[in-house]
Amino acid sequence: MSDPDLSRRRMLQLAAAGLGGGWLPVTFGQDKPKGRDIITRRLPDGHDLPAIGMGTWITFNVGSDPEARAGRTEVLRTFLEAGGALVDSSPMYGSAEAVVGHALAEIGGKPPVFSASKVWTPDGDATTEQVAQSERRWGLERMELMQVHNLVAWEPHLEHLLEMREQGRLRFVGITTSHGRRHADIERIMREWPIDFVQASYSLANREAEDRLLPLAEERDIAFIANRPFQGGRLIDRVKRHPFPDWAREAGLANWADYLLKFLIAHPAVTCAIPATSRVEHMRENMAALRGPLPDQALRRRMIEQLRSL
Repeated sequence: MSDPDLSRRRMLQLAAAGLGGGWLPVTFGQDKPKGRDIITRRLPDGHDLPAIGMGTWITFNVGSDPEARAGRTEVLRTFLEAGGALVDSSPMYGSAEAVVGHALAEIGGKPPVFSASKVWTPDGDATTEQVAQSERRWGLERMELMQVHNLVAWEPHLEHLLEMREQGRLRFVGITTSHGRRHADIERIMREWPIDFVQASYSLANREAEDRLLPLAEERDIAFIANRPFQGGRLIDRVKRHPFPDWAREAGLANWADYLLKFLIAHPAVTCAIPATSRVEHMRENMAALRGPLPDQALRRRMIEQLRSL
């Protein structure tokens, strides 16, 4: 197991030499592109990442159906054109990785995508095979971020992923959990292993991550991805049954998706939130959260109270 401080120094040295930062498209540089005043968060190597990403769980698991694949291509195109970058998937999500790869090929060129996938197999010796499988499915030479999905065989997988990172075969390494499970294990790994990212469930209706994971991520300079920001759709469906508050609109919030997502990315330890959708119009709503003011602490408290009243 590598020393965490050594690992951080290594990443910063790579970035300074142009080796680390060179893997990222220009949109992930330290200077924001002209005309794209979007909310970004700083990564452990000093580069910026747009604070709203895209999940693919369920929504991109459409198999080989040409009409469905065409629809998902437009969803991804809308996401990228609005300034998004991080796309998160997993071999656990059925055909999602292959559908992402198809969409990227259809969009063409070199889309500014920050590729994030996962290792999900109980075979601790199959790490590199699964990374290679993800690269093939996405149509990429190298993944930006590989994570151990839901801590399945996490120790051998982390050993292999960290070795791949040291060899320059990966940019970042992380771990994930969902549905609020195994936070104690996540916390221990964050303290003891030189990981770059942690991903866990966090939403306005599920703020358990605020207790220990988010403060620790900020302390350890670990990027935090908030998954299930809409609780699999239940939360956004719940709030959309009610009129959008005038006070929220006056505070610069555009719609309910913007409201729920900006609550998350206003937390200083949150690097990126990854809502998932299969519809272009919903993607446009989500991406409103990349622009405009973020709520301060007083407004966040009011947002919490508003949800309790619904």
